[in-house]
Amino acid sequence: MSRAALLVLADGRFPAGGHAHSGGAEPAVTAGHIKDAATLEVFCRGRLHTAGLVAAGLAAAAAAGLDPLLLDDAADARTPVPALRAVARRLGRQMMRAARATWPGPELDALAAARPRGAHQPVVLGLAARSAGLTPLDAAYAVGYENISGPATAAVRLLSLDPFDATAVLAHLTGDLEQVAEQAADAAQRAATEGLGALPAASAPLLDIAAEAHAAWPVRLFAS
Repeated sequence: MSRAALLVLADGRFPAGGHAHSGGAEPAVTAGHIKDAATLEVFCRGRLHTAGLVAAGLAAAAAAGLDPLLLDDAADARTPVPALRAVARRLGRQMMRAARATWPGPELDALAAARPRGAHQPVVLGLAARSAGLTPLDAAYAVGYENISGPATAAVRLLSLDPFDATAVLAHLTGDLEQVAEQAADAAQRAATEGLGALPAASAPLLDIAAEAHAAWPVRLFAS
């Protein structure tokens, strides 16, 4: 049951809106930071260990049963750029719609009522994982994978990158993904007793700067 639910949640076809977002890949391609499979791998690894780790920690904590409203505030504090906060809540609204249709439950309903304009997407995903009977580690894996699969998929469109090469990048990052997921799940466990300050708060200033600039582009292929 749980293993099957994890496959559904992590599936790129799950209607959570992620296909419209590049995870920072579009501005990185324009700036010349991503040019081929090798530079895509560098970008994804850096994203995974910073923004991905933070998101995975929040999702794991939500799946562990920590207060989602406090986690949403913690997500705000860890997202200093307005453009990324807006994206996270937009994706959270879409994730909430998909989650409530797939694994309905009172905790999802309560969060939707408390945050009608959307909670941060990792918090919603973690609560969806909890509603599906998944573990905090499962939630961390799903979020971590999403943080690298989004840019990899976007790079195929942005660079006409060979899809086989993009998939190979994801395969090369499986060890990093396991490390980040385990670190996030451990932080969520500690946060239950030590407080939310135990959750990861890594930063990626270049991603933040690029996201704010990208939001002002008059023409773009991806929403973020």
